[in-house]
Amino acid sequence: MTSSPLATHPVLAEVVRSGFVEGRHRGSLVVLAADGGVELALGDPSAAVFPRSSNKPMQAAAVLRAGLDLSGERLAMAAASHSGESFHLDLVRRMLAEYELSADHLQTPPDLPLDPAEAEAYLAAGRVRDRIAMNCSGKHAAMLAACAANGWPLKTYLDPGHPLQLLVRDVVEEAAGERVAHLGTDGCGAPLMALSLTGLARAFRSFVLAEPGTETRRVADAMRAHPEYVAGTRRPDTWLMREVPGALAKMGAEAVQAVALPDGRALAFKIDDGAARAMGPVLARALELLGVSSPVVTRIGEAPLLGGGERVGEIRAAF
Repeated sequence: MTSSPLATHPVLAEVVRSGFVEGRHRGSLVVLAADGGVELALGDPSAAVFPRSSNKPMQAAAVLRAGLDLSGERLAMAAASHSGESFHLDLVRRMLAEYELSADHLQTPPDLPLDPAEAEAYLAAGRVRDRIAMNCSGKHAAMLAACAANGWPLKTYLDPGHPLQLLVRDVVEEAAGERVAHLGTDGCGAPLMALSLTGLARAFRSFVLAEPGTETRRVADAMRAHPEYVAGTRRPDTWLMREVPGALAKMGAEAVQAVALPDGRALAFKIDDGAARAMGPVLARALELLGVSSPVVTRIGEAPLLGGGERVGEIRAAF
């Protein structure tokens, strides 16, 4: 499995200002039917991509496989790209303290909250970049807790050869039904495992269809029960999981998104240039193709362009 030439991928979204198309975002997308068959393929969804944080549900399942007893908000936080709201940061601190760990053990880079409004408030309060504020701190706290519970080394918990990261790779490959195509380093420092978009959609499908009580189903259930911990109060993943019963959703950096519905329908896409502004319109259109009918789809798809403070155009799906 190799990456495909980006120039050959179709336009998934157009940037329309004052009736003029001033930009285009290319990418690849796959939609799976309830039986797992490919219902729609645009671009090259068989090519390897870095799913980035869309891999987090698999990483969370791996800490369960390692024997860590997480549930509820804590398990949702283990799969989170949190916004840095106060309830997120408080829970990360509690998760660390419960295993006699501290922020000093985290190897996340010091950062500001992911949500722009939260970042402004954070700075206005006189705070500086912090490891806990980084959006992956919940995942790292869970990884460290799994290591502490097993007596595994804490300083090397992000090493690809660490026992925990080997479990992550096992879960990723099992869920996706394919081998990891390439190993890299994510923005938070954790090992990053490349998959095809089809494999990513299969992985999400496997989580929602897994038997109750299994590692993967426990993660899916926790994320769906506590979506505000997976993302934040102003984030599309939260809106979708809150308003579409049984939906499992997780975005990733560089404009990656994966969603599965409880009957096994699923989707995954990547915008080639990593433009987050195109994600909402593309996700909304893909959800429509999956047959999702809900006001939240319209909300997610809204991407207005402003001129002089007034709406003069939009970013819209092109498929």
